[in-house]
Amino acid sequence: MMHFTRREFLIGTLSSLAFSGWSPPSLGNERTGNIIVILLEGGMDGLAAVPPIGDNDLFRQRESLVTKSPLYINDFFGLHPSLHSFSELMDQGQAAVVHATNIPYTKRSHFEGQNVMETGNLKPFSDKTGWLGRALDEAGLSGKALSLNLPLLMRGNKEIDTFFPANLKFSSNPNPRISKLLSQTRTGLLSDSFTKLSTKYSNSISMHSRDPKSLAIHAGTEINKLDGPKAAVLRVKRFDTHANQGAEIGQHFKQLELLNSLFKSLKESLGNAWSKTIIVTLTEFGRTVRANGSEGTDHGYASAGFLAGGLLSGTKMLSDWPGLKNSDLYEERDLMATIDYRSVLSGCIESAFGLSHDLIANKVFYEPDLPRIPKSIFRLS
Repeated sequence: MMHFTRREFLIGTLSSLAFSGWSPPSLGNERTGNIIVILLEGGMDGLAAVPPIGDNDLFRQRESLVTKSPLYINDFFGLHPSLHSFSELMDQGQAAVVHATNIPYTKRSHFEGQNVMETGNLKPFSDKTGWLGRALDEAGLSGKALSLNLPLLMRGNKEIDTFFPANLKFSSNPNPRISKLLSQTRTGLLSDSFTKLSTKYSNSISMHSRDPKSLAIHAGTEINKLDGPKAAVLRVKRFDTHANQGAEIGQHFKQLELLNSLFKSLKESLGNAWSKTIIVTLTEFGRTVRANGSEGTDHGYASAGFLAGGLLSGTKMLSDWPGLKNSDLYEERDLMATIDYRSVLSGCIESAFGLSHDLIANKVFYEPDLPRIPKSIFRLS
C-alpha cells in the first residue's frame, strides 16, 4: 500500500476543474454566455492583491505587507506587480476589481466560509445546492458535468450526470464496446450505469495535464467549442498564509502569480468565446489588516474580487471604501465589507445567462432585497 504525507496529499490536490451547462442546441445554447468561477481557497488577502495606496492608514497598519512597486489602477488603488497580465486586461477594458466586498459571512471558519461561498446561502451547511447550479437550472442549462466529484457550487435541484476522463495508463483510448457488452449482460441499476458509460465514451474528452494553467487552457478550449459547456469552476488552494506572507515574495504572491497566469491562459484559449464570457474569483474571506506575530495574516472578513471577460463594460474599479483606521475595521481587525458579493455574482449571472436580477435574487440567492450591482460594470440589457 502506498502512503502519503499530509503535505504530499495537499500538493497533489492544489487545483481541479469541473464543467457544466451543456444543453440541446434547440434551447438556443449558442446565444447564452459563459461563466467561469475561480475559487481561491484559503482566504485571499485583498489588501495585498489590490492595495489602497491612497489610504495613508494602509502603511501604518501593515507596512511590511505592502508592495513597494504596485501597478497603477488609479490614484487610490494599485495592483500587486505579479498581476501584470490582469493589469493589461484592465487597461483594455476587459477586467475589473470589486474591493471591500464579501458574501456577508463573518465567522472566519474555512469549512463554513467555503460552504457559504459555494451555496450562496448565509446559513452554513443548510443547502445541498450551489448558487451556480441553481442559476444553471433557471437558465435551462443543467444537463451534465465533467467532474469526478461535482463541486457543491455546481449542484442544482435537477439531476446532473457526471463524467471525468481518467488520467491513468492505457486510459486515453477507452473502448465503448466493453461497457456496451456489460450493459447487455447486467440488469437494473448496474445495466443503466454501463449504458450511460457507453454513451460518455462516445463523447470522450481527452485531458491529461492537471496543473492549474493546463486546466485553464482546457477550460477555455472546451467552452470555445460550439457545443461546449457554459460554466466551469477552477479550484486553486494555498491562500491561507498565517506566517511569512511577505510583500514581494512568499506563498501568497506565488498564488497571485498563478492567478495572473490563469487569466492570461483563459483569454488565449477562449478565443471567440471570450466576448461572451465572464470570469469571476471567489474566496471565503479576506485576511486581517495587521500582520500577526509570524509576519503572516489570519482569517479576516472583506477581500477583493477579480472579474474579466468580454461581458464587462470597461469600468476598472468598484468600491465603497470603508477606510483602514481601527474604528473603521470590522471588530477593529478586518477590512469591512461594504458591497455584498452576491450582488456581483448576480450581475455575472444576469449578464451571461440573461436572467432577471429579481429572479436571481429570489431563486438563486434567496434574498429578494439583494441590491443590483451598478450597470457600469457589466454589459446588461
